[in-house]
Amino acid sequence: MTAYDAIVLAGGAAKRLGGADKPAVRVGGRPLLDRVLGACADAATTVVVGGRRPTTRAVTWTREEPQGGGPLAALGAGVRHTSAERVLVLSADLPFLGESTVEALLAAAGHGGRDGALCVDQDGRDQPLVAVYRAEPLRRELALLATEHGGLAGLPLRLLTHELGLARVEAGPLASFDCDTWEDIATARARIREHGTVLDEWITAVKNELGIELDVDTGVLLDLARDAAHGVARPAAPLTTFLVGYAAAKAGDGGGGPEAVAEAARKAAALALRWADEAETP
Repeated sequence: MTAYDAIVLAGGAAKRLGGADKPAVRVGGRPLLDRVLGACADAATTVVVGGRRPTTRAVTWTREEPQGGGPLAALGAGVRHTSAERVLVLSADLPFLGESTVEALLAAAGHGGRDGALCVDQDGRDQPLVAVYRAEPLRRELALLATEHGGLAGLPLRLLTHELGLARVEAGPLASFDCDTWEDIATARARIREHGTVLDEWITAVKNELGIELDVDTGVLLDLARDAAHGVARPAAPLTTFLVGYAAAKAGDGGGGPEAVAEAARKAAALALRWADEAETP
């Protein structure tokens, strides 16, 4: 992936949430801020502009001047801590932002001499806080705006984006979904429980909570659980998958990875099938 730094804007008064600490509001058991940080885990440097709070990975903290000065002031404060040629800029309230959208923005920003690329929502509206900017024109325009207006506080983002040549990226329907109201929060919480996504959301949340950075084939584990439940007994399913994880962790003196999980699952599944065969053999 192209080298980049990330700036996450986590300030603001959240007036439509009654002044709640929006980045800390949980969706799927995880704070909104942590969900956004997960989408830019490959960033060389991640700067969060806002009040300090616990996060699942290390970040650089800073604040805009004055506090509450708006997104351009926050962006100006954050860019001072970056050094990469491309800067990913995100708001901290994007529960469904994924790595694929980040990759698409980085790719689009690197073509045709553009100054960057931003996400376009389903209604065709630009989303300048789901965007990648080339650092040099970004710094230049921020400096010009600050000189022209005597500072960046209170200025709208469109003053910046109108001066930059940006590619438009049509991402997935939920990539730029943000949570401004409690209704938005309720919608996001309901969506992650929909069939087809709930398991991935749950596994990601568990790995996040336990500090595990391991990609495994959940289909293999689910097949194993089914075989153990059918061929042995229902309680065998969770116990067997636990033992597979334990065996994978011990493989290679604690260096077990996805391959170790797959191998342990294969052995356990074969055993479950043999167990079932014996029960069915006259």
